[in-house]
Amino acid sequence: MDGIDEKTRTELEAAVFRRLVSHLQGRTDVQNIDLMNLAGFCRNCLSNWLKDAADTRGLPLTKDQSREHVYGMPYDEWKARHQNEATPEQAAAFAARAETH
Repeated sequence: MDGIDEKTRTELEAAVFRRLVSHLQGRTDVQNIDLMNLAGFCRNCLSNWLKDAADTRGLPLTKDQSREHVYGMPYDEWKARHQNEATPEQAAAFAARAETH
């Protein structure tokens, strides 16, 4: 992104993150294990990365707060509403790629 100053680049990246989070909140049909198997990251990863970024800056953000931000609701509520039990095929695919996660 040549020619874009650091502040603008950060603003663009933040906008992309917000759009990704919003997109994933709307796609409750997409299971975390499928995201992990296909992309190597999931909603939990995003929430962990958010918490890591807050920790790096010395900002108080709990794991539950970062998950609620990414999921759009408390994590336990999201799991009860939207998370299905992994199929044997999903679990096998995850196990086969576990070292890359």
